[in-house]
Amino acid sequence: MKLLKKTDFIIIVLILVIAAAMWFVYKSRFSNVAAKAEIYYYSTLVETIDMRDKSERTFSIAQNENVVFLLDNDGNIQFIKSDCPDKVCVNTGKIHMVGQSAACLPNGIVVKIVPGGERSEDDPDIVVGR
Repeated sequence: MKLLKKTDFIIIVLILVIAAAMWFVYKSRFSNVAAKAEIYYYSTLVETIDMRDKSERTFSIAQNENVVFLLDNDGNIQFIKSDCPDKVCVNTGKIHMVGQSAACLPNGIVVKIVPGGERSEDDPDIVVGR
């Protein structure tokens, strides 16, 4: 019994090539877009951060000062401290591209990267993966 046929292999390679091409197009189109980070607390927008601000700083939101964010010199934002039990948000890492998001669900905090200018229907809503 053969595990893979020649046509199965061709289909898998074709899918991988298409996926790589789509990722390249997305990355080239949205990696240099001026962006801002929107911080939501239980679905209410509480703060907007300009990602072009090249000064490194740590901050928290007034609604929960136990959750601390880091905005670094490269325009990345990340959770660096949280009082949640699982620390998934801290392990998410840095986000910077339009469409990326990170969340601390036990504390009800979501960070979304959105375009810095006016929004349009062509803007991505969410990005899955890295």
